[in-house]
Amino acid sequence: MDLVTGATGYVGGRLVPRLVEAGRRVRVLARDPARLAGRPWAGSVEVIQGDVHDPSTLPAALDGVEVAYYLVHSMGEHASFAARDRDAARAFGLAARDAGVKRIVYLGGLGAADSRLSDHLRSRQETGEALRSGGVPVTEFRAAVIVGSGSISFEMIRWLVERLPVMVCPRWVFQRIQPVAIADVLSYLLSAPGVPESANRVVEIGGADVITYRDMMLGYAAKRGLRRHLVPVPVLTPRLSSHWVRWMTPVPAAIARPLVEGLRNEVIVRDDSALRLFPSIHPLSYAEALDRALEKLERGEVETAWSDALSNSPPGVPTVTLTTVEGMIIERRTVQVDLPPEPLFRAFTGLGGERGWLYMDWAWKIRGALDLLAGGPGFRRGRRDPDHLRPGDALDFWRVEAVEPGRLLRLRAEMKVPGRAWLQFEAQPRDGGSLLSQTAYFAPRGLAGHLYWYLLYPVHAAIFGNLVRRIAERGRSLARGLLPGSTP
Repeated sequence: MDLVTGATGYVGGRLVPRLVEAGRRVRVLARDPARLAGRPWAGSVEVIQGDVHDPSTLPAALDGVEVAYYLVHSMGEHASFAARDRDAARAFGLAARDAGVKRIVYLGGLGAADSRLSDHLRSRQETGEALRSGGVPVTEFRAAVIVGSGSISFEMIRWLVERLPVMVCPRWVFQRIQPVAIADVLSYLLSAPGVPESANRVVEIGGADVITYRDMMLGYAAKRGLRRHLVPVPVLTPRLSSHWVRWMTPVPAAIARPLVEGLRNEVIVRDDSALRLFPSIHPLSYAEALDRALEKLERGEVETAWSDALSNSPPGVPTVTLTTVEGMIIERRTVQVDLPPEPLFRAFTGLGGERGWLYMDWAWKIRGALDLLAGGPGFRRGRRDPDHLRPGDALDFWRVEAVEPGRLLRLRAEMKVPGRAWLQFEAQPRDGGSLLSQTAYFAPRGLAGHLYWYLLYPVHAAIFGNLVRRIAERGRSLARGLLPGSTP
């Protein structure tokens, strides 16, 4: 039997169905099995509820397992994420040894160990060391940027190139890199248990090309028929670059920063053991990997996306997805909060009016003043009651469209916009706390509507990204009784 950890993530979610197709008996370890609902393969695998960060759940998950795929890693700006990953990997390695597991297969990060690795890349390699400390043979694959529809690195490039004719870039755009197609990564993972020589080995994997990030961006632009210009400047620090990425893409700054810091490292394959151990795998070129990714996007066949792995996001950091469905632009921000749904519901149903909008309230008021000048309702209406809402209520320049007590609030925009817009908040029980979701829906009307959305997106991203955090903070204060507000 094979065990897959990280099955809700980008790589794990694609590996599971391929193991099933290969005739393997598969078990997956998931913190919240409900998140696997709707996956086509969910009924073909055994699901165990547990967490690599909770060693008490590992013996049951590893019982009878021959091969364990360790596809879990955290992302964050603080050193604690690295220690947390090391501790989890060490406990997993020991539990695997006690269960008689024959092989652990791990996907880590490429980079020369003797170079000044970023904290994120160093943590990926330390996780491999921690897994080996248990004594079970480990095959550690190390990869750079994974090219595939939905991967976080590919989506960053796609969003930047699609939206910016001219990009001011740091010097790392000229750093050499060896991107690898997701199809090749999956082939290596599937093949490893059948290659005894790959045990207790670090195997560097990459695509057929060694290129630069500039080449990746311009290559994407060429495939899409876009003319793009990159202007490198020496003053963009990783922190500034991460905020730039956050404004231009759905990737939060706390996740963008460790990614950007990692881009400063040259990540190319220096050991050809992958070609010798797996001669049947012929890595795709960047152009071929790009073609496959774009085909899947065009057909709407994206199996998994980087944002699926909410449980592995930094605690308290919103996960962001931005999609277009039948002409409707949808931006959803979700964050796990250590509270029951009720105080969060009280927090988001208390927005607006005299209390304001919790983050950049002055910007909301400016928007209201502009709306008033354009003939809209502006902010003059306020709200009927500071704590209670009901369908049909006016709320500043919104109209309450739906209220589900303890769970959901949906607002319809009545301000002047070139299209139709809604803002929805929802709190659902999840992992002993709640999953707080904030979703903006926009149906643009013509070119003006699309220009409105994309020109204002950096501002909206900053406001909405912080608003969901402030709602979580207010929910905690309400739960502790530090703020007034009756239960609706």
